[in-house]
Amino acid sequence: MPCDYKQLETIATDESAEFPELLARKVLLDDDIDVLQLVHAAGAVRYKTFGKKVKLHQINNIQNGLCPEDCGYCGQAKNANQNLKQYVMKGDDDIVKEAHEAKERGVFRYCMVASGRGPSDKTIDKLTKTVKRITDEVGIRTCLSIGLVNENQATRLKEAGLDRLNHNLNTSEQNTVNIVSTHTYQDRIDTLDAAKKAGLSTCSGMIVGMGETDDDVIEVAYKLREMNVPSIPINFLVPIEGNRISETDLTPERCLKILCLFRFINPTAEIRLGGGREGHLRGLQSLALYPANSVFVEGYLVTRGDATDPTVQMIQDAGFEVEGMAPQTCSMASQHFKIDDNPDVLKLEMTH
Repeated sequence: MPCDYKQLETIATDESAEFPELLARKVLLDDDIDVLQLVHAAGAVRYKTFGKKVKLHQINNIQNGLCPEDCGYCGQAKNANQNLKQYVMKGDDDIVKEAHEAKERGVFRYCMVASGRGPSDKTIDKLTKTVKRITDEVGIRTCLSIGLVNENQATRLKEAGLDRLNHNLNTSEQNTVNIVSTHTYQDRIDTLDAAKKAGLSTCSGMIVGMGETDDDVIEVAYKLREMNVPSIPINFLVPIEGNRISETDLTPERCLKILCLFRFINPTAEIRLGGGREGHLRGLQSLALYPANSVFVEGYLVTRGDATDPTVQMIQDAGFEVEGMAPQTCSMASQHFKIDDNPDVLKLEMTH
């Protein structure tokens, strides 16, 4: 049966009704579905809550490596075959300075990430001071991703001024055992519950491209709706040679379908383009802004990513607006024809 795209839009925008699983499966499984019409329908759902606004988020890897966990996708895992620089948590001054720089770029939220299973109480002491300084001195919204956290720790961070705590589900409950053995899916759920009980906003999403099934993707999308998670980053596996999980068969079309699915099931949540967007969405990144309303800039934890300026240009070229940033003056048209950083427009063999 042909897909009724208007029906997808109508059902998804009815916040009192849950998006039917039958339609969710159709979004991912129907080979005849028209991706452009699907993106248009998801865009209408996104527009109802967020209009044309796009939020910029930036990650600061404040502690790298030194991790006892064995997540198969991660270059910082204890068994990862990577020659990564390891360092203990950065000092307050560095983290605050980088927060100032992020705000100057037009970043909406500053996301600090620390490797490890979870923070000690001593680490929480340090982080509460850092968060308070950023709140008082910079005035940018903050998010922490620091592993497994209990309610007491989350409460202390909330009292220091933290806005949001991130802890990704990453994949479905049944697929978690294929990804990691040093913690459980329930451990992740417990951390999100602790954050909510402490009054923190939560952020949790998925990494796609790790061998998950359609059912796994659908389960995560519905679980995040059930938990009323307001911020959902969708990451696309960056294949790092040497990691236990380093192969993926994602296509730009598959990525768009997944983003649309998360938008239909979570119509009022912030859907963010995360790690791997550049390599997996490629020339279709601007289309991804129809289901998504947020994007990471300036790279990720250990992998490179697009800088702020070209990302802002992409957003504006697609007719969207960066939240909190005045429209940038377009550069001269000739600058958009640079290839390999060569400003010459004419072919070399066509000039004297």
